[in-house]
Amino acid sequence: MAFIIVYLIIPPLRGLAVRIGFVDRPTERKIHKEPVPHLAGVGIFAGFISVYLAFVREWDGETLGILVGSLMILSIGIVDDWYKTHGKEFPALPKLIVQVGAAAVVYFSGIVFTGFNNPFTGQYILLPVWIQFVLTVTWIFGVTTVINFSDGIDGLAGGLSAISSATLFIVALVMGRTAPAYMAIILVGAALGYLRYNSPPARVYMGDAGATFMGFILGIIALDGAFKQATVLSVLIPILALGVPIFDNVFVVFKRMKEGKPIYKADRSQAHYRLLSAGLNPKQALAFLCLISLCFSLTSIIILLLRA
Repeated sequence: MAFIIVYLIIPPLRGLAVRIGFVDRPTERKIHKEPVPHLAGVGIFAGFISVYLAFVREWDGETLGILVGSLMILSIGIVDDWYKTHGKEFPALPKLIVQVGAAAVVYFSGIVFTGFNNPFTGQYILLPVWIQFVLTVTWIFGVTTVINFSDGIDGLAGGLSAISSATLFIVALVMGRTAPAYMAIILVGAALGYLRYNSPPARVYMGDAGATFMGFILGIIALDGAFKQATVLSVLIPILALGVPIFDNVFVVFKRMKEGKPIYKADRSQAHYRLLSAGLNPKQALAFLCLISLCFSLTSIIILLLRA
């Protein structure tokens, strides 16, 4: 259902984007040569949230937290995209405050990384509340950011999100976490619906609004479905499921810090740009990174089965 909704709603959103001038224009950092309409992120949000609210949860604190946080992420993303499509740069601080605030909303709704099982004694180690808060907010904000940073070539952010979501769906099922399993498979459908229009050559972009929304939901799914009752070893499972964007952007952050550049300043240091510079075309770079993501995902599932 999420696939169908996204598949059907993106064409009218694309037409609206063209009419109002909400299009991504080529720059020296970008690889597309013609203006590409935005607003697909609104379609992804609509497809995911409508199915999620209809079939997954009753109205409780966690549902409200996810909805409010998602609206915050989507709204600031649309504002950021609007600035970019008009040749301006939206300040980083407001984005940071809203994204961290959205993660905090999820924390206070009850979706929390509380601790882990000691692999030697089997005892559950409950972390202090302030550490729970810091780890929860850092994780959600971090995944939100790395998925957004990976949105540099056609099909990449959507493809990586689909692979990670499918992996977390399996993880959540094995761990008996039904609600995040539903969220994961809904996100797979929404991502595939978007990829129908974003596979190279892309006819529409989801922009920061869509990429940060998908990252935000992936962070919640991993937190609620893979980190619950985690052991030291199984903490690696969600990290590997999101391995390509996480490891790539850890490298990018350290590289920018080493060079004295702001870590939030966009450049061409991500893996997909490095692959393009090495001579691969966009489709080859996309296939290579998705293959690496599949390898990470299979490794996380192997760790899950060893744990079981």
